[in-house]
Amino acid sequence: MAFFTSSLTRRRWLLGATTTLLSGALPHSASAQTAAFSRWVETFRDRAVRRGISEATYNRVMNGLKPDTSVYEQYRRQPEFTESMWQYINRRCSGFRIMTGKERAKEHAALLGRIERDYGVDRYVMLGLWGMESSFGDVIDNPKYMRPVIPALAALAYGEPRRRAYWEAELLNALTIVDRGWSTPQQMIGSWAGAMGHTQWMPEVWLKIGVDYNRDGKITPFELGDAFAGTARYLVERGNYRRGESWGCEVRLNGASSRLADNRTRRTYAQWQALGITRADGKAFEHPGHHVKLWLPQAGGPAFLLGQNFLAVRSYNPSSNYTLALLHLGDLVRGDPPFRQQFPGGERAPTLDEVKEMQTKLTALGFDTQGNDGRIGSDTMKAIKAFQQKAGMEPADGYAGLKVLTRIRQMR
Repeated sequence: MAFFTSSLTRRRWLLGATTTLLSGALPHSASAQTAAFSRWVETFRDRAVRRGISEATYNRVMNGLKPDTSVYEQYRRQPEFTESMWQYINRRCSGFRIMTGKERAKEHAALLGRIERDYGVDRYVMLGLWGMESSFGDVIDNPKYMRPVIPALAALAYGEPRRRAYWEAELLNALTIVDRGWSTPQQMIGSWAGAMGHTQWMPEVWLKIGVDYNRDGKITPFELGDAFAGTARYLVERGNYRRGESWGCEVRLNGASSRLADNRTRRTYAQWQALGITRADGKAFEHPGHHVKLWLPQAGGPAFLLGQNFLAVRSYNPSSNYTLALLHLGDLVRGDPPFRQQFPGGERAPTLDEVKEMQTKLTALGFDTQGNDGRIGSDTMKAIKAFQQKAGMEPADGYAGLKVLTRIRQMR
């Protein structure tokens, strides 16, 4: 869920995420670790003061701070569940999330309209991003997912040698935010990597891109107006988001060679149409002169023409799968249909009622999902994985899909 800025792309992150911390980087005994960290805090003080952070703020925040060393395990941890692309998209575009998105669209229509007016970012792009990053604000202060950020960043700056400069910079950014009076250490709750608020800002984004949209004298990603405005500004300034343009669309190849889908060559919509490419919904291309790229994520699956605004959103998290899921979620909240072409081996996403049925019946069978609200969280996925293992289903991947529901219905 954490958001990574352009200074540390998700791809670079993943390249190092499976490596362990250097052995011997940290003392072994608890007392030795405490003493070593205290010495590091004193050494780091000069960096903070040179940055302009007051001695009073540094002393108040850092003296006696206990580093959150549990982040090292988070850093090394492998994903508990693996997902194919269609599963990844279905989970993030679930019936529960679409329903919640529609409710939030009505609830915050005025604010979303002002963001569209002031920044040109489509409200459904903002809703998709909000849903992807924090489940529409549902998890921003949930201790199951979030933790105090400064102890986490301090631990990473002190004890993670591969990217120490990055973590040190983010810790300094966080201290600057406190020094400016925008937040307190207690209020700065986020992911183990330091991302915070409705749209999961890292401290660097908070400090450099944030907007005091509600004009209360502070900037914070925990206030929805500030979060939306700062995120929209990010998409415009760092992603070159273009007002009035769509992100692209699903298309049909209609016999055109899949080798054209190299996700690099840019042609106008009209030029792609001359090669046989048409919109999957049969409509005309809205801006035939705009340049776009052809992307076929998986052979036999849906194909897409991608415009500049797809790339703009991708700048927020440089994963094409993430970006496609985010934009598709926004489109579904708008009321658009699912992709017309399924991914190979895929199935449609279960409806909200089907997920609730799955949760109710799994719990009755002894696989407790901790509720039946239709939300597919880690508890539901763990229950499904346990059921799959018990039922001999392969793969036992925890995916809440129609095959699992069919098998559950067969149980007596």
